[in-house]
Amino acid sequence: MLTGYLFVISAATCWGFIGIFSSLAFSQGVEPMEVAFWRAVLTWLCFGTHAIIIKETRIDKKDFPLFIIFGLFGVSLFYISYQFAVKTAGAAFASVLLYTAPAWVVICSFFIYKEKLTVLKIMAVTLVILGVFLISKTGGNTQTGTSIGFVAIVSGLLSGFCYSLYYTIGKYFSTKYSSSNLFLWILPIGALGILPFVQFSDKTALAWTALISVSVISTFLANFCYYQGLKYLEAGKASIVATIEPVVAAVTAYIFLGEYFTFLGYIGGGLIILAVISTIYEHKK
Repeated sequence: MLTGYLFVISAATCWGFIGIFSSLAFSQGVEPMEVAFWRAVLTWLCFGTHAIIIKETRIDKKDFPLFIIFGLFGVSLFYISYQFAVKTAGAAFASVLLYTAPAWVVICSFFIYKEKLTVLKIMAVTLVILGVFLISKTGGNTQTGTSIGFVAIVSGLLSGFCYSLYYTIGKYFSTKYSSSNLFLWILPIGALGILPFVQFSDKTALAWTALISVSVISTFLANFCYYQGLKYLEAGKASIVATIEPVVAAVTAYIFLGEYFTFLGYIGGGLIILAVISTIYEHKK
């Protein structure tokens, strides 16, 4: 089981840098829609190449409707909403709002996958919710001094909803497809869903570096590690372990972007870590 935890923690760390790379692209004049589009396209090249190399390009025709749904919600809407959350409220705040997802996921996993809803798991989810609440109450783009508005909150919550699909629908796919096989099909669907809304701009070398980084490191490598982790962990448990992502995002946002939380916000981060430790402890019992 340690292998599963290491994969999920690695994935969460890579995801924690999404806001940093995205903010770098924004600083070079690239808008959120275009960042979302190139993230889907460049990641598709990575997963597509890998899928061809390992000769895993199949698709079960009966799964195709679910592929379309996952592509439009899990890629198009997710990538767009997350980029707008980063743009309007900052990298750290956008990351923690994703973690309305674990509370939904544990419940959904109980009904969909019949995973046992233990007392300790419920307590861990409660800690996650409380931790996210404390962080979100003190988050924001401190560089500009702007307050967190309606667009930021809606974008963040919407990204959290879409993110939950990676634990529920993703768990179903993980039993049938490798991560490369899965993303070979859903990423082009997602990219096409974003394309009509993109206004392309001239990009600097630094902008391309940011776009490649958010695609290769924070998407290809992160998702590859996460879906490897799902082979060893329950969907609900993996979702809770992955909540170290906002902690990583908060630390890197402070270092690179000057964003920070108040004392209560850091307590929230501690509660999230405590939830992660409790799930690992439960699994070892």
